[in-house]
Amino acid sequence: MLEQPNIQSRGFRNISENGRITGFQVPVRLTHYRGVWLSQLRPATVVVDGEKFGKELITWLIDGVTYAQAELKDYPDVQWSTLTPAILQIEKPGGLPLGIHDVEVEVKYSTSY
Repeated sequence: MLEQPNIQSRGFRNISENGRITGFQVPVRLTHYRGVWLSQLRPATVVVDGEKFGKELITWLIDGVTYAQAELKDYPDVQWSTLTPAILQIEKPGGLPLGIHDVEVEVKYSTSY
């Protein structure tokens, strides 16, 4: 079940690859009443505890497929549904320390009308 806020707390955690923590992930919900084609998405930004993570450090995981922000424009036939959270994966060696964090996510998209 999706939580009401666009930043979902369930699934917010560090990412581990080969025993090393390489970053963290933030699940986000689309607040638009319709789905959005990936080609309509604009680069997201994530701010955690005042540290800003730009487009070069963020990849999108939608329906089990990973997309770099720079290649979203190449997928006009793939849609992010309002019922499926996207996972923003942020590259940060060592990830985030345990505890409560102040998290901001900005996701922009163009509309076709």
